Amino acid sequence: RAKGFWNIFLTIVFVLLVLLYAVDFYHYDYLHQRLNASVLNYLQDAGISYQMMWQTYPLVKVTIAIIIIAVLARLFFGRLLNSFLYEDSFSKRSGGLYYIIAFLILAQTVIGKIVLKPGQFPLRWSDAFTLTDDFKSNLALNPLQSFFSTLSFRNSTYDIKKVKAYYPLMAQQLGVRQYDSTLLNFERTYTADTNGSKPNVVLVICESFSAYKSSMYNNPLNTTPYFDELWKNGIFFDRCFTPAYGTARGVWATITGIPDVENPRTASRNPNAVNQHTIINDFKGYNNFYFLGGSATWANIRGLLTNNISNLNLYEEGSYKAAAIDVWGISDKNLFLEANKVLKQQTKPFFAVIQTADNHRPYTIPEEDKAHFKLLSFAVDTLKKYGFESNDEMNAFRFTDYCFQQYMEAAKKESYFDNTLFVFIGDHGIRYGGKLPYLPKAYSAQGLTCEHVPLLFYAPKLLQPKRDNRVCSQVDVLPSIAGLAKTAYSNTTLGRNLFDTINPLFQYKSLPAAENLAFIIDHDMKTIGMVSNEFYYLKNFKTGEEEMVSILHDNSIEKNTHTDSIKKTFRNYTDAYFETAKYLLLNNKKKQ
Repeated sequence: RAKGFWNIFLTIVFVLLVLLYAVDFYHYDYLHQRLNASVLNYLQDAGISYQMMWQTYPLVKVTIAIIIIAVLARLFFGRLLNSFLYEDSFSKRSGGLYYIIAFLILAQTVIGKIVLKPGQFPLRWSDAFTLTDDFKSNLALNPLQSFFSTLSFRNSTYDIKKVKAYYPLMAQQLGVRQYDSTLLNFERTYTADTNGSKPNVVLVICESFSAYKSSMYNNPLNTTPYFDELWKNGIFFDRCFTPAYGTARGVWATITGIPDVENPRTASRNPNAVNQHTIINDFKGYNNFYFLGGSATWANIRGLLTNNISNLNLYEEGSYKAAAIDVWGISDKNLFLEANKVLKQQTKPFFAVIQTADNHRPYTIPEEDKAHFKLLSFAVDTLKKYGFESNDEMNAFRFTDYCFQQYMEAAKKESYFDNTLFVFIGDHGIRYGGKLPYLPKAYSAQGLTCEHVPLLFYAPKLLQPKRDNRVCSQVDVLPSIAGLAKTAYSNTTLGRNLFDTINPLFQYKSLPAAENLAFIIDHDMKTIGMVSNEFYYLKNFKTGEEEMVSILHDNSIEKNTHTDSIKKTFRNYTDAYFETAKYLLLNNKKKQ
């Protein structure tokens, strides 16, 4: 009975794998994508899908070939099993050794690559996108793994009817000149004066750089004294919001210009969304760099970076002389200084992204810095009143400011400094459950502290200092950098150039002129909404329950015809941004 079972079972498994690879072959031929779970969506119109396949592909020949393969496989496995029956059995000693060796080999293949030290990630699908072009990357993928990796994203799709219904509103809002509601064109092309020197760009994505915890917003613990002085010589947006909470979502929004509305997992983990256009590639003649202290395999962010940023020089764990201090790799101070060593050697203009991590559990302060960086201690009730759970968390936040100072003082000594635009943006904020004495109630009660972050453009030789109170978004960072750098660029997503004087931002007929908006999705609270210069509108996307509160004061909003009209407008824009973002996650392909 066992012999009969294995003869049949092995044949079935083998034939199913052959069938899977056959489907994968024709799937790639049709869509130029390796097989993924979205193929199951064709079952919703099974009859139409079958007719298309019958009229397009040689199904009869493929079926005959698979039957022949099944017969041959049955004969092969039968003979193989029979030959085993006549072999001598292993001795316990040599047989046990063979089992151990076989186990180690198979364990290594599960990991997928040689792991030289603890903490390194096994091989992931995003590693395929370190190759030089899309075809090689797709060739390296495995259809079985690809299918099951995307199974949890099967419902990550969009309603094309809703996207098209909101297209006129979004096209007008974004300033689309080549209006096309059929092909859903969102591209806006901007020219620039290319004469003169090209400024370098250093974009710092700051871990958990929550606005309310910093000195710029009057936190009495004075956790960021250096940054509080730095912004006074730059253009500081004090009401910037990230579209969502979480580092992976923050990096995604910054690099792509699309809010990460993927739920419940992040867009960076969706293989179907890995192909994205980014404005970084419009900086022609630039060397591109990305520095982070740990591994880029975290959250599969490597796929987003290496597959989409052209000629990227990726520096990560293992690229530095400094030793790792915890799970997040080397310290932020050493990360900045190592990046500075690389950047000062460049002879061409560069676009560099530095992603910090120390302001994150386990809140490690390196021993080498404790002599110069003085740890502080406050009472527990004082810490909680101003947004901190512990002294370790508070000192880690202070250490981030210390690292900014160490880097900027080092950079000022280098020749690239005067011709460099430095940009600092938080990847996300942190939720606060109490009532902050120096911010309106909506920031804590409605959870805006999760997304409220500082945004600074700093270039003393290039920019006039200003504190800007307009509401803006993380998705606006790259278009704004391109605008300041006088770089021609193509924008295909939801970000706007904050310094665009030709097309003023976010002007609505039904709202006061120059009313700025920022889209926010709170995955934990299941809400989507818009922040304006005056209001925060939010709606639960499960229940449909709505709320609109002031972000200027703690008073309730008076219900009248005017506020009802504003609420209706916000509802319309919230849904428009949400549906458009879901569409763009899967339809913002990079240019070949």
